[in-house]
Amino acid sequence: MRCRLPLAVLASLLVLAWQPPAVTAQPRLPADRYDDDFRRASKRQFGPAFDWRLFKAQGMAESNLDPQARSPVGAQGIMQLMPTTFREVASRNTELTRVDDARSNIAAGVAYDRQLWVRWERDSVHDDRWPFTMASYNAGRGTLLAAQRQAREARLDARQWRNIESIAPTVPRWRHRETLDYVRRIESFLTLLDDRGRLIRGASTARGRRVSAPR
Repeated sequence: MRCRLPLAVLASLLVLAWQPPAVTAQPRLPADRYDDDFRRASKRQFGPAFDWRLFKAQGMAESNLDPQARSPVGAQGIMQLMPTTFREVASRNTELTRVDDARSNIAAGVAYDRQLWVRWERDSVHDDRWPFTMASYNAGRGTLLAAQRQAREARLDARQWRNIESIAPTVPRWRHRETLDYVRRIESFLTLLDDRGRLIRGASTARGRRVSAPR
């Protein structure tokens, strides 16, 4: 004799027997391994509402996020800090240890960005504060002040970044192409990061390499 189960019992057994497929967490790409450090440094220096991804994009432009990077003039680490700059920042942030420590290097770089950011705010640069900050990180604040003087002599609003770009070739002893390209690359790298700050797979990194899914 066949045993016929009631439909309600049969349905409940099917529900118990079915198990959802296991979900494997996506591993971070190598380019994302310092995200927590960038996020922490940004929150400390700029507050929780600031877009921390800007500093990751800056690190991409500086070193391709390579903690071992060293420039011909001696700049070191992910944020390519000169040892003298690191020491100056570390004197105000005693938790920073060594310029060749990745976490300290990132924290010092963002702290230095904060110093520049505040100075440009005091100079009434508001709408374009981030390109002024990044440009002075690359070329030195004195160079950007000289560019502002050139802009004012040309009767341009020296607080507008587009005006600094236009008069850049007239500023003596400024390798302006390098600085302008640096700012543009940061802006470009920022578009390669998703809302969580993860590098979009298949995007080009700072040195033109393509990012693929980890195996």
